Amino acid sequence: MDKIGKYEVFREIGNGATATVYLGHDPFAKRDVAIKVVAPEVLKDPERGKLYTHLFLNEASLVGKLNHPHIVQIYDAVVADNECYIVMEYVQGGTLELFCHEQLLLPIDRVVEIIFKCTRALDFAYRLGITHRDIKPANILIAGGDARSGDIKISDFGAAITGGVDHTQVSGIGSPAYMSPQQVKELPLDHRTDIYSLGVVMYQLLTGQLPFQASNNYNMVYQIINTEPTPVGHLRKKIPATLDAIVAKAMAKDLANRYETWEEFAHDLAQAFRSKAVKAPTREFAESEKFDTLRALSFFADFSDVEIWEVLRFSEWKSVTPGTVIMHDGEPGNFFCFLAEGELKVTKAGKILNLLTAGDCFGEMAVISKGAQIRGADVVALTESKVITVRGETLRRASEACRMHFYQSFLEVLANRLSLANQRLAAF
Repeated sequence: MDKIGKYEVFREIGNGATATVYLGHDPFAKRDVAIKVVAPEVLKDPERGKLYTHLFLNEASLVGKLNHPHIVQIYDAVVADNECYIVMEYVQGGTLELFCHEQLLLPIDRVVEIIFKCTRALDFAYRLGITHRDIKPANILIAGGDARSGDIKISDFGAAITGGVDHTQVSGIGSPAYMSPQQVKELPLDHRTDIYSLGVVMYQLLTGQLPFQASNNYNMVYQIINTEPTPVGHLRKKIPATLDAIVAKAMAKDLANRYETWEEFAHDLAQAFRSKAVKAPTREFAESEKFDTLRALSFFADFSDVEIWEVLRFSEWKSVTPGTVIMHDGEPGNFFCFLAEGELKVTKAGKILNLLTAGDCFGEMAVISKGAQIRGADVVALTESKVITVRGETLRRASEACRMHFYQSFLEVLANRLSLANQRLAAF
């Protein structure tokens, strides 16, 4: 097979009962793609054709909608009598299935970051009215060859509930081991069924085993409804009680006891790093902590999650000790900073002009002004502080939407400073 529609085909990269996936190339967009081809006769199968058609059309309906760094993008779909296929982002790497075995477990901090990214991606989908309904390790891909550092992408939205409509009446959807009690009971579902399923994935990645194990689906369903799993801390040494509590809350059988929102789930994961319950990676700042920090800053209030991830990628993070000079008066500088934690002082000729606290932005005038990029004061750390740096040339390469939100926030910062200056003048 040389071509599928307008797409060049290189080789087969996967196959299953209903579809074959090929590595292809889009000559117009100039990018490699994954092409999932479903044989038309499969959709016409007298017994399962209706289900297969539902799954295919469901996924095809999401073309162009799921533009998130941790979701596999769907670029194109063709439904015709002689060919049915979906064109997706090609993710080079395997799935999380390999790391669900006791001999190949990932570090605890890496598991927390992976689950955090999944919570943000699934929250993004939820805000579009989409509940995945088939979250499992096989549907979470690892971008790149290194599972310890590569990014993740959630795939296979064929079973999704879209537009807030619950298609629970369509049987044969989902993987029993990862289903919530509500799903196995065929009750109406919302995003909290995905929260439960992601809790199961977290359990498995931490321990190397499923919370419930049975020889048949009937026994599995019984356990999901009636049995409490062994706490993860009993199955793997050094798992802190904080993570035990997070997994238990995500997997709570009663909806009243489960996480109500993705934000709550994500916050607890990020807090595990902040509280030092989970040791941060050697790069000092966990990505979950970075994301949660940026999302909490008022400067980034109007940024989308996608733009927050973009800023996270091009910003520089460091901890500084008291007395560290972050900016020097009179020196050129093509970067600006945010104070994530701690306290700084702004001085001129030894005189204190201002004190900066968590959330403050500083140094932006040297970047946004058209004149010489010269600092007008010293900025010195008074306490142990965490500083986020963004360089001017990096900002100029950011997406248009991201840059627009930066400049809008700069205007608000400058307006607030002008208002404060006027109040001080009025006081004299």
